[in-house]
Amino acid sequence: MRTLAFILVVPIALSTMSTALSAQTPAQKPAAPAPQTPPPQSAQPPAEKPPTPPPPQETYTYQPQGRRDPFLNLLGTGVEPRTAGGKRSDGPGSMTTAEISVRGILQSRGALVAMITGPDGKTYVVHQGDKLQDGTIKAITPQGLIVIQEVNDPLSLVKQREVTKLLRGLEVAKE
Repeated sequence: MRTLAFILVVPIALSTMSTALSAQTPAQKPAAPAPQTPPPQSAQPPAEKPPTPPPPQETYTYQPQGRRDPFLNLLGTGVEPRTAGGKRSDGPGSMTTAEISVRGILQSRGALVAMITGPDGKTYVVHQGDKLQDGTIKAITPQGLIVIQEVNDPLSLVKQREVTKLLRGLEVAKE
């Protein structure tokens, strides 16, 4: 409190003295000049700093560079994502294992071939080694197809499973 009073009183006293000295004529002599003490450093007002502009806002963009999308559900819903635009290519390569059904098994040139029907109602002929959207046809037996299906579940330790698509519509899955 004393410092605040001193800071307020000293500038007023100095301004009064300077006014009194400037009002004297040269013939007049001052009685005794009061010893002047330099004003304390805190008595001087701080220099005004120009306001600094705020830093520019940065927009964040995610660069995947081969990493997974952090906004996708890790549990997986079991539904394969569809291709953009909703239009898929034709043929068995555009169908998942769950979408096909075996309609017949034929023997051609000593090897078995299968007739499958897709979700579009069209019938296709497939051979051993043909690719589906989520797997590969491992073997064709007289009872149906054996498909090695890729498991798209990040929490599963099993990355592939064997699915048997039988001729009569029954399915068997082995993990």
